[in-house]
Parts: sequence; structure tokens; C-alpha cells
Amino acid sequence: MSAEKMGTVEYIQHHLTNNTIGEGFWTFNMDTIIVSFLLGALIVFTAARLGKQLESGTPGGFQNFVESILDFVSTNVRDAFPGHNPLIAPIALTIFLWVWMMNFMDLIPVDLLPWLFQIVTGDSHAYLKVVPTTDLNTTLAMAFTVFALILYYNIKIKGIGGFIKMFLFHPFGKFFVPVNIVMTAIEEVSKPLSLALRLFGNMFAGELVFLLIALIGGTLAVGAAALFWAPLQVLLDLGWLIFHLLVITLQAFIFMVLTIVYLGMAHDEGH
Repeated sequence: MSAEKMGTVEYIQHHLTNNTIGEGFWTFNMDTIIVSFLLGALIVFTAARLGKQLESGTPGGFQNFVESILDFVSTNVRDAFPGHNPLIAPIALTIFLWVWMMNFMDLIPVDLLPWLFQIVTGDSHAYLKVVPTTDLNTTLAMAFTVFALILYYNIKIKGIGGFIKMFLFHPFGKFFVPVNIVMTAIEEVSKPLSLALRLFGNMFAGELVFLLIALIGGTLAVGAAALFWAPLQVLLDLGWLIFHLLVITLQAFIFMVLTIVYLGMAHDEGH
């Protein structure tokens, strides 16, 4: 439903509401789940198709583009991760591509997919929130998955005893055990929270700006005023879209680099 047919607050609330099933704790944001799954499947399908068409002589433009992304991720892993673990680069690449694809959904006109969804379902009030990373459940799920890997490698590399010592004697030594426990616990808990909240906050704010720009054309461009407000909306949309292209890439890059750094710290026996 477009901005012309509802008030400003109702329009924003409608676009920021997930399509859900279930109740209470067992409420599932189906739009987030389905869009995330489809984007992940698209990455897998594209990679599998490209893998069957690799050219060693003169690679095509898309293969060159993919190879440049692989080099970019590989360079970051080499620079930020100490030692060797063959799983770190694939994890970093998956995170970068998946987060970027989910962020990219923010660049699709805010009314387009919800409008098409309402036509398909025949429900003019159906909700559809198409940017998974504007859903805190998505960013928290990814961050806690990374956190689980951090705990796993901490225990695997340092052993149970070494992991407990990290809480007891880091960072101030054996004479400040209570302080060390509190400081280390805060440090560990802040890792998944910083990953999740940074990505969610930036993408949610970006989505909100797109909605506010859309309101300019939807509620103000009426009659002769449209001659002023409609071009202004196009100009603002274009400017924010170009800037936001940098934002979505930067947020995917930050999530990936922090994951590499946190996993690198988990592999450091001296930390």
C-alpha cells in the first residue's frame, strides 16, 4: 500500500512490520526467513553454475569479477588472521556475500515488492519486509553463530583449562581475579552484540531514510506541488541510493573483518 493511501505514521509502521506466523515466543518472521533463504540459495546456485563454466585461458567478465572478490577476501584473511585454518576464508566469503546480498535488498524501491506481494496475495494490507538485515533476529542469529565458533575455537585451541585461565588471569594478572572475570565476560559478550547491533542499526536507519524520502513523493506531491516535490524526491532517492551502496558494502565488510579478527583472537593461545 503506497503513501498516498495512508498516513505518514501508518505508512512507516506498515513497511517496518514483518509478515509473521505463530504467536509469542514461537512467532516466525516469514518474510525474513524466506528472503534470507532465497538469497543464500542464489549464492549457492550462482557459485555452482560458475564452477562448471570456469575458464583457465581467457575468463569472462563475471568470472573476473568473482575472482576479484575471492582475492579481496583472501587478502583480508591473510592480513587479519594469524596462523592457518582452511575454514576461515570460506566462512568470511560466505558472510561477506550473504550480508551484502541481504543489504542490497534495501536498494529496491521500498513500495515495489510489498505492492507486488499484495497483488499476488489479494490482500491490500499484507505485510512484507524485504531487507533481512533490518530484522534484529537476522543479525543476532548470524552474530551468535559467529560467537559459537569463537567459543568452539577458544576451547579447541586453548583447552578447557586455558579457556578458564583466560577469564581468571586476563587482562590484569593473578591478583585481580574478580575484576578479570568481569572484564573478560564483558569483552566476550560484547563481540556478538557489537556485530549484531552495528549491522542492524545501520541498515534499519537506511531503510527509514528511504521511507521518509518516499513520503515526499507520496504525501506532498499533490497537484501543482508535484512539479517541485516529485523531482526533489528523485534527486534525494538517487543521492541516498549512491551513498547507501557504499553503506551496504561497508557494513558487509565490517561484519566479515570483525569475524576474522574475533576468530583470530580465539586461535591465539596467548590471548
